[in-house]
Amino acid sequence: MRATEQTGNADNGRAGRRADRRGEILRATMAVIAERGYRGASLAAVAERVGITQQGLLHYFPTKEDLLIALLEARDEWDTGGTAKQEAGPWPLDLLATLVEYNASRPGVVQTFSALLGESVTGDHPAREFFGRRYATIRASLTETLRQEFGDRLPGDLPPEAVAPLVIAVMDGMQFQWLLDPDEVDMPAAFRTLIRLLRQAT
Repeated sequence: MRATEQTGNADNGRAGRRADRRGEILRATMAVIAERGYRGASLAAVAERVGITQQGLLHYFPTKEDLLIALLEARDEWDTGGTAKQEAGPWPLDLLATLVEYNASRPGVVQTFSALLGESVTGDHPAREFFGRRYATIRASLTETLRQEFGDRLPGDLPPEAVAPLVIAVMDGMQFQWLLDPDEVDMPAAFRTLIRLLRQAT
């Protein structure tokens, strides 16, 4: 084997181990935040959960804010299956319903996201800017989804731009209700009911 090939294989191996460790840290961070909230989640607690030193964790994420943003970006990556799917265009309503069903199978992820979303409304929270950008992107994408399915006017003669924030409110609001009372609240069924109402009214 050539020396360059050996070096390349070694580099690939290190990159793979680094990616695995980052994923392990992100999963541990999600669990700690779900238990304690962002402000109560320390780097030391995450490092202990992973089984490394805090200094070792800082090698991957230099600050707590870096770790938080990486976690939020990873959550969106898990949802979309990667950039290629994100660039494919707005998701049809039925595909969004499938995403809601998927979220119902992973309460820990939804709990962490909901806890961070609630905390982020404070002015100094490091995730505030991330969620602001995220909602702007989702509103724009969902507006196009509604326009593709219903045209320029929806029930009540409302434009898609006016309805998109309401659909998002249902999706996120149902998550809170489901987390508080999962036996009584069927999150996927509720979202499919919303879709049915929209379609029947047109």
